[in-house]
Amino acid sequence: MRMTFLGAAGTVTGSKYLLEHHDKHVLIDCGLFQGYKQLRLHNWDPFHLPVRDLEAIVLTHAHLDHSGYLPVLVRNGYRGPVYATPATCELVKILLLDSGRLQEEEAEYANRHGFSKHDPALPLYTEQDAHRALKLLRPLELHHWVDIAPGISIQLRCAGHILGAATVEVLAEGISLVFSGDLGRPNDPLMFTPETIEQADYLLVESTYGDRQHPVESPEEQLAEVINRTALRHGITLVPSFAVGRAQLLMYHLYRLKQKKAIPDLPIYLNSPMATDVTRLYQRFRSEHRLSLEECEGMCHAAHFVRSVRDSIDLDQQRTPAVIIAASGMATGGRVLHHLKALAPNPLNTLLVPGFQAGGTRGAQIVAGAPSVRIHGKDVPIRAEVVPMGTLSAHADGDEIMQWLRGFKRPPKHTYVVHGEPNASDVLRRRISLELGWSVSVPEYRDSVELTGVPAPA
Repeated sequence: MRMTFLGAAGTVTGSKYLLEHHDKHVLIDCGLFQGYKQLRLHNWDPFHLPVRDLEAIVLTHAHLDHSGYLPVLVRNGYRGPVYATPATCELVKILLLDSGRLQEEEAEYANRHGFSKHDPALPLYTEQDAHRALKLLRPLELHHWVDIAPGISIQLRCAGHILGAATVEVLAEGISLVFSGDLGRPNDPLMFTPETIEQADYLLVESTYGDRQHPVESPEEQLAEVINRTALRHGITLVPSFAVGRAQLLMYHLYRLKQKKAIPDLPIYLNSPMATDVTRLYQRFRSEHRLSLEECEGMCHAAHFVRSVRDSIDLDQQRTPAVIIAASGMATGGRVLHHLKALAPNPLNTLLVPGFQAGGTRGAQIVAGAPSVRIHGKDVPIRAEVVPMGTLSAHADGDEIMQWLRGFKRPPKHTYVVHGEPNASDVLRRRISLELGWSVSVPEYRDSVELTGVPAPA
């Protein structure tokens, strides 16, 4: 079996891993590159092989850096099945349609205002392309082996992280391969602990936070402190947030803070139609998270849902203290950009930036202290207070990844550290080598390796 790293190798986005076994090709994850322009340009590259040669695609979870490239492959001729857990299938339906629509809107906006270097600016794919991709989804329950191509079987296990997220075990003629996907945290308030996997010949493990440990302070205490401080100066707290996972975790904590009267009874707005739809799925898939019925209902009613563009625009006229949660999580697109233009120049306001910000994104620039960021062709000054928040991560940190790895009863023949910025991946690589004594390496983009009975070089 041969494996080629078509993304999330040396970077944290674009997750795509191509397996070739007896001329049969299977793709594990199908993600978009995000962040630095040189990475985003890879989204326009020709695919590694004719897409009609692909037998199947498997998604570990729904986030766009794992699923968002699917409409491109379908537009270019892919017609095979796309396997994922039932919850992931439902989330992908929401995310891909939104992504296609957003790309069309941004291309139209760029053409109307003339700030694109391309004439005309084109979307990577359209909402119609996304619709075609959704027809290929095949829900697959956890803990069931399924043949997805001649000689290739897979099984999915719970990865925590977000609703529906899974690790993928692949078996092909006696060679076993495990893809960790994005690993959640053992004590996540919403999601279950990632399942232990005891053995694999080869392992791909994510390293998003491989070089650090998450803060031990309470996220609710930090949220309350920031919101109260901002409200006292009559400002607005703006939170760029992923619509899937992060927005729901924020609303859960805000619901609890209001229950405890730890923050004033100010309005909370969830300005993302997509996040609104996602939140309702937590009620539908109640067996897949930790929340009780009461907690789930409380989370789902913690915010005013903002759907229409008109209501979103009106939010920028808000003059009294409020919390606005808006997509996207790294400020790469979506409604949060319009809020940033309106709110970031005002020092009364706060930009609360939770979770990982990939290099090259506006979120990363803001956290790094940039005096301004470029939005829709104009420089927007950042005068609002900026508060990075590391306590809301849905990713396992370095220690938690190592804890998961120690669940293996025997070392894999080789472990590949993926899905991380260079320093994060290399720190985790060193820990795996020194603390576990495993054969381990960090692959580069488009590296290709043979998976056999012989251990790969360290």
